[in-house]
Amino acid sequence: MNQPDAPLWRDGDVPVSPRFDDPYYSLENGLAETRRTFHAGNDLPARFRDGFHVAELGFGTGLNLLATLALWRATGQDGRLVFTSFEAFPLAAPDMLRAQAAFPELAPLAAELAPFWQAEARRIDLPDLAFTLVEGDARQTLPVWPHRADAWFLDGFSPAKNPELWGADLMAQVAAHTAPGGSAASYTAAGHVRRALAEAGFEVTRRPGHGRKRHMTTARLP
Repeated sequence: MNQPDAPLWRDGDVPVSPRFDDPYYSLENGLAETRRTFHAGNDLPARFRDGFHVAELGFGTGLNLLATLALWRATGQDGRLVFTSFEAFPLAAPDMLRAQAAFPELAPLAAELAPFWQAEARRIDLPDLAFTLVEGDARQTLPVWPHRADAWFLDGFSPAKNPELWGADLMAQVAAHTAPGGSAASYTAAGHVRRALAEAGFEVTRRPGHGRKRHMTTARLP
């Protein structure tokens, strides 16, 4: 198990990775960015169904998981949300919980899941959630992953600072592990990322981004 990185804290409650010199979520409201980029970018909640499988590159603080499970519950879905995260450097539980505390509307859900993080759980099984954290370098763990996701959240640190999580080979693996008609979304609109997704078989679209980000990327498999 990799030793967790202790984040730096900006403006009191925004964690910044010292390894990548990049915030774990937007300085302009990380929850709003998750909703615009990953939920709207993957046409959620309209596509939800029992067993809908979200996968993400970069678990970070767990914000995307909390926000997506909150959306699942708020929209009255039946069955279980399946959520898989690939993360090389998991945060320690106290840092995760401190970061999550910046979003009061998610507080009840954060409190519900807190005991799992405190126990360093890598699986969570609830009546409405099947969560798995796949620890390690996604370039090694994703190729041997035996599943396919309906929607991908591509949420690694900035491509300029964490290029390993945005390479063409890894984007090809994302496509190979996407169900027919599945989708992907990312806050970045970097040209090489969009080209890699297109070369992997996705139909790629550039959309207006969140906050000061002019553009974001959405992609769908035919």
